[in-house]
Amino acid sequence: MSPGTPKLLIAGVAVALILVIGATWKVQDWRYSGRLAEQANAHLSDLAKIGSAAADEVQAEQRKRLAMEQQLTTSDQTHHRALTDAQRDQDRLRDRLATADVRLSVLLDQDPASSNAVPATASTGGMVHGRTRAQLDPAHAQRIIAITDAGDRGLIALQACQAYVRALGQ
Repeated sequence: MSPGTPKLLIAGVAVALILVIGATWKVQDWRYSGRLAEQANAHLSDLAKIGSAAADEVQAEQRKRLAMEQQLTTSDQTHHRALTDAQRDQDRLRDRLATADVRLSVLLDQDPASSNAVPATASTGGMVHGRTRAQLDPAHAQRIIAITDAGDRGLIALQACQAYVRALGQ
């Protein structure tokens, strides 16, 4: 062997080692890049699934909200109609009371000894058998109608509130 041969051999081995290391580096880079690309694709796929699920949930909530709005609108219309009908009936009753078409009366308390007594005056509408009644003054009758009107409105408003709370609870 010549004196330069070991140096040449070492240089050849070093070059070969550098080439192997470089090739290994390239292979590792290629594998790592492939794994990163797979992970990135998996991550994008997961994000797409999550986004799709979130969009589906938002649409479901919007459908629920729309259904509740429609139900509340229908309920509101129903209660408004009931309130309007009650108001119209109260107005008719007030008009009939004002024109003396209808009179309000109350039952009078009687003692048992006078229950068979004949009334002193006969009514023009016919004979009424049974307990004695007294007609109310028209002004008092109007006040009673106003009180019942306020009560009817209160009950209708209460029913509307209860329907609203029930709709929210569903």
